[in-house]
Amino acid sequence: MNTPARTAKIFEGVATRPQMFRLFDRHNQRPDRWQIDAAPLYSGEWFEIDEALYDDMLDILPPLWMRGPIFALREFLTGSVTSIFFALRIDGRIRYFHGYCDLSDPASVETMRVAIFERETQPVRAMTREERLEHIWSSTADAYRGYAGDRFRPAMQGKRTVMLWSGTNGTILKLLDDLTDSEIAAKLPVQMRRLPAIAA
Repeated sequence: MNTPARTAKIFEGVATRPQMFRLFDRHNQRPDRWQIDAAPLYSGEWFEIDEALYDDMLDILPPLWMRGPIFALREFLTGSVTSIFFALRIDGRIRYFHGYCDLSDPASVETMRVAIFERETQPVRAMTREERLEHIWSSTADAYRGYAGDRFRPAMQGKRTVMLWSGTNGTILKLLDDLTDSEIAAKLPVQMRRLPAIAA
């Protein structure tokens, strides 16, 4: 039985140029960066961009391939994972997206296209808990995010961490996955705090 590829929206809203380039390598601080295959980290991640960024990326180099409004970058991020850019008609208008697909899986591009379309055609703007955590990770400056080191129990080491202001205890370091709902709300931009939660 084939397991469907993981897809994950990693940023809410339309990324600006500086945000896009940060999102391209948002795992750059990971431990053992040069020893571990990064393909599983990146493959399936996607976010929205604007038309100008889509056009700019198309003009940088001749694409590896172009299929209608979808094209692949010639330069691979790691192994068989590369950037795929999508122009999709959603609710009567064209929107633009970037995703990392593992081209060793012939279905990966279509899987991502379908996932983006299904996610972005939901009738109510909302976010899953995972999307909230991924947005926090994506938008937190490198100085305030990292990976659990030897101060954490061995089972936690290597997991993502973020700095939080706890009030009475000052600044604390906490595992991203362990953030409470109130801590998540405090780390999100104001306009996202009241978005309804949906199941993943």
